[in-house]
Amino acid sequence: MPQLIVTSPQGDVHEINADANTTAMVAIRDAGVDGLLALCGGLCSCATCHVYVAPECAGMLDDMSDDENELLDGVARRTALSRLSCQILLTEARDGLRLSIADEN
Repeated sequence: MPQLIVTSPQGDVHEINADANTTAMVAIRDAGVDGLLALCGGLCSCATCHVYVAPECAGMLDDMSDDENELLDGVARRTALSRLSCQILLTEARDGLRLSIADEN
């Protein structure tokens, strides 16, 4: 069971024990962490599950798809560490992944 460490836009840190092969978005939502809208429910069509990957964890993830990259182009606070949490599959190899929910306000 991989652990996901998530920082909310308010700075609260949440340690989430997630089921393997679920997405970070589902794990964050199911844990009740505030700040992640995820309006499309994980269909990679809205970019409201925007997160920042901790620099030390960036190498844990696969390259983003063209669709994810295109959606992130429309996000005001995009950085080199921006990802959509609906596109991050949690696996045992990603145990300890650290994400921060983007504050889109």
